[in-house]
Amino acid sequence: MSLEHINSVYFIGIGGIGMSALARYFNANKKQVAGYDKTQTEITEGLVSLGIDIHFEDAIENIESGFLNTESTLVVYTPAVPKNHVELNYFLDNGYQVLKRSEVLGLITEHTFCLAVAGTHGKTTTTSILGHLMYECNVPLTAFLGGISENYDSNLILNGTEVSVVEADEFDRSFLRLSPNMACITSMDADHLDIYGEADALNESFKDFSERIKPSGKLFVKNGLPLKGITYGIEDDSDYTVQNIKIENGTYVFDVKTPKTILENLQFNLPGRHNLSNALIALAMAVEYGCPHQQLVKALASYKGVKRRFTYHIKTDNLVFIDDYAHHPEEINAVHQAVREMYPNKKVLAVFQPHLYSRTRDFIDDFAKSLSQFDELILLDIYPARELPIEGVTSAWLLGKIDNENKQLVSKKHLLEQVRKSDAQIILTIGAGDIGEQVKYIKKAFTIAS
Repeated sequence: MSLEHINSVYFIGIGGIGMSALARYFNANKKQVAGYDKTQTEITEGLVSLGIDIHFEDAIENIESGFLNTESTLVVYTPAVPKNHVELNYFLDNGYQVLKRSEVLGLITEHTFCLAVAGTHGKTTTTSILGHLMYECNVPLTAFLGGISENYDSNLILNGTEVSVVEADEFDRSFLRLSPNMACITSMDADHLDIYGEADALNESFKDFSERIKPSGKLFVKNGLPLKGITYGIEDDSDYTVQNIKIENGTYVFDVKTPKTILENLQFNLPGRHNLSNALIALAMAVEYGCPHQQLVKALASYKGVKRRFTYHIKTDNLVFIDDYAHHPEEINAVHQAVREMYPNKKVLAVFQPHLYSRTRDFIDDFAKSLSQFDELILLDIYPARELPIEGVTSAWLLGKIDNENKQLVSKKHLLEQVRKSDAQIILTIGAGDIGEQVKYIKKAFTIAS
């Protein structure tokens, strides 16, 4: 189908991070945009400030008449919406054009030069770095991000329509809707087993994605992954590799060896080797696209990060408070490595909210191992998101497996009280659920105390 004849776009689940980027895109392109979400958030408030009408009750009568034309209205929904959703079923039953978010993203990008970032970890940060680098090099691009960029205070970067930069999501096999000119795969760790069943099926899906790249296109893979392409890595023999790493005042300073030259004295402000790897692959893709080296070096140094990706909320000599979206054992390991590298010999309190019953069940021992590394641990109840409870899968079960004497299971109601009792110099909040809503209360409590 074509999007040319579409006058209005209605979103079911408009407050989702990927959905809201599409809403911003269509709004910027002068389409009439509205939508439903179950919860009012900062994201929905931002959309309302753009003139987008949003309601929070699932009812047909809340939909404006301008969105009830079957010929000129496109309905976009997220797979997280329950199957008994009243509005979704109304549109499905009455002949409307109804597409998943991933299908719409495929339509938008199919006639652009598309750079896609895939992988079970690092997608959002890598996509936002790549979008920033190319924006600073004045590439005529639209970048769809899976998080809010600190540089642009948005999950959409608009500078033209010839080039697209997108996060290629493996959940629900969404990335198989894309046909990129360039793509990278950052990691292929087991995840989303509620969708794939087993790791081999996930790996096969990444292989299928790699075959979606257009003829004469380029695939970039992290060194060690079982796919052929341009390789990248840290201090190894990859086609693109980081060398001579130093940390100066909390900033990475390093060189990058490319297949043709060496870029010297690059600076990057995000902590953690995983973020250094994300920066490297974004740089490699921008280099292969043809961006000028010196502009890329300058742009990388100005990159500020993504909200809820190792985001500092307090940073003093006596106390550091960091919030991160990590929700997989490997991501927790990456956060732990970054904290220990930047703050050696300091006591670290981690507050973790597990995300999904199925993920907690599938990786229970890996979660226990990764969480045992912190000096002190507070565990919240599992955030269900799209799932119903699974018998026996609880935070108490996870807590019992964690090898740490300083651990406790706490309700959100008593979280602030327990955090304030700690004498840790580093406080981390970790998770992909609604734990981010607790950040402002923790920050306020310690700011007032100081």
